[in-house]
Amino acid sequence: MVSNLSKLEEVNLLASGANWAWPQALSNILRPRGVNLLVAEDADEFVHIIHRRRIHTTIIDMDSEKSDGLATIRIIRMGYPLLPCILLTSNASEAVLGKALQLDVFGVIDKPVDMDVLRQLLNRLFLKKYNSDLFAE
Repeated sequence: MVSNLSKLEEVNLLASGANWAWPQALSNILRPRGVNLLVAEDADEFVHIIHRRRIHTTIIDMDSEKSDGLATIRIIRMGYPLLPCILLTSNASEAVLGKALQLDVFGVIDKPVDMDVLRQLLNRLFLKKYNSDLFAE
C-alpha cells in the first residue's frame, strides 16, 4: 500500500506527559517511522499545541496526575471534533468505556500499555483516517 501521507509532510503525535518511561517507549515506536512526538501536561497545553501544529492523533492518559483524561478529550472535542484520540487507562470499566464512546475516542488501551497493541491500533487509525500504512509492520 502506498502511504497518502507525503514523505514531505510532518507527522505529529501528541501524547500526555508521564512520570514513567511512557514518552521514551512511545518514541521507540514513532522515531523509526519519522513521526514526531509532542508531549502535553494538561488540557490547556494540549489545545495550545493542537492550535499551533498539525496533529494527526493524540494519546491521552486518563490516569495523569496533572489532568483528567476524559475532561481533556472533552475540551479537545470543542475545537477539534474530528481529531483522533486514543485513551490509556488502568481502569477500563464499563462506565469509562461508555464515556469514551460518547466522546468518539478511537480506541481505549489498558495500562500497562502493550506497545504492540498500541502500534496495531495506530496502524488501524492511520489506515482509516489517512489511508496510510505508516504503522504497518
